[in-house]
Parts: sequence; structure tokens; C-alpha cells
Amino acid sequence: MARTDRLMRLMDALRRLKAPVTAARLAEETGVSERQLYRDIATLRAGGALIDGAAGLGYTLTEDPALPPQSFSRLEIEALVLALGALDQMGDPALARAGRNAVARIAATLPDRQARQAMHPVLHAWYPPDARPPVTVDLGLLRQACWDETSLLIRYRDMQERVSERPVWPLSLSYSERTLMLLAFCRLRQDFRVFHVSRIERAEPGGESFRPRRVSLLRDYMVQRRARHAAEVRPRSAPGP
Repeated sequence: MARTDRLMRLMDALRRLKAPVTAARLAEETGVSERQLYRDIATLRAGGALIDGAAGLGYTLTEDPALPPQSFSRLEIEALVLALGALDQMGDPALARAGRNAVARIAATLPDRQARQAMHPVLHAWYPPDARPPVTVDLGLLRQACWDETSLLIRYRDMQERVSERPVWPLSLSYSERTLMLLAFCRLRQDFRVFHVSRIERAEPGGESFRPRRVSLLRDYMVQRRARHAAEVRPRSAPGP
């Protein structure tokens, strides 16, 4: 592992793990020996990070030079923690882990009182267990394809249990309490489609770039959706005599 990556992982571990963190736990998190960990702690301290503690006592990050000071109201802190805490219910472990890391980064920039408020919030998100169907495809692959604007080849089983294989241009992922949906432009049907991600049986890179069309396609989809909605709610003409 490159030295810079190792130090970044160590800083992330110090931000998100409950302090004080033992050298053994930090070494495990960063994949190095304890001897190397002590050298890395010294390097971070030399770079300006204020890290309290010593071997045998554990370590606490009390000032992070990589992050500017922040100030939030109590309600703003609760809102952020509540929103990020809801990620645990999304069925996406990588997204939930990113949320926890974000909370730790934010808390590391706050004054002591506000940092304690962030780590012990009053408001919590809760959803019924097993509310979302399990997802078997790699969500990281779907996200990356959306970001990179590259096609996917998917095998999909629809609500009538019909199976099809099709190339798509993935546009966005939509999370709700019970569903995770992929909005895409289907190259087979030449139209927009919304897929239940739990019903995608296989997904792999398609090798086709549609950059820079994602934003314009999303606009087209919204125009199409609004027009369809307007047609559905338009009052019917009064019946004739």
C-alpha cells in the first residue's frame, strides 16, 4: 500500500472509531504492523495532526489539519446525523459505510460540545427489518456506470417473471423505504425504463460510452414524466346531452 493511502486510512480510522483507539485496532484497520503504525502516528503528528495518547493507552484525534473548523446548530447536527443514519436501511453497505465516515469527518471538525451532540443524537431513523428485497448485483458497478456514463448489459426478470437481456444507459438510482430502482435508457426498446434492482439478475459493463448525455436524458425523462402525469390528471370533457 502506498504511504499516502496508508496515512489517509489511518486518519479515517482515527476519525470514525470510538476514542481512545488502541494501536492494535488501528494496525488492523490500516493493514500494517504495530511498529509501522507508531511510525505513521509520528508522521501524522509531524504533519500537524493533534493526536493524544501513546502506546498502551490508545490514541485520540483532537484536531484534524485536513478539515476546517465547522459550526452547526443543534438541530442542523441532528438533521445531518438523522439523514446519514437512514443509509443503514438502504440495503447498500458501501453507502452506509460512506455515511458513517462522513459523520466522523464532520464530528472531527466540531467543537467538543457539538461533537458530543453529533455522536449521541436524539433523533434516529428506523425502518421495519427486511422491508427491502435483497439485491444480488454489485451496486458499486451500477453507481460507477452512472457516474462514468457507460453502458451496462443486464439480465432482468420483470414482475410477470419474464426474463430479458438488454443493453442500457444507466442514469440514476432511486432509494425508497421498500424499493431500489434504476432509471435507464433502454437501448433495446429505445425508451426510458425503470428497473427494480432486486430483479436484475446479472449486470456487467457494456463498454459503450454515452457521455455527455446523462444530464440531457434526465431532463428528457422529467419532461416525458410531467407530460404523462398532466395527461392522467387532465379533467375529462363534460359528457354531451
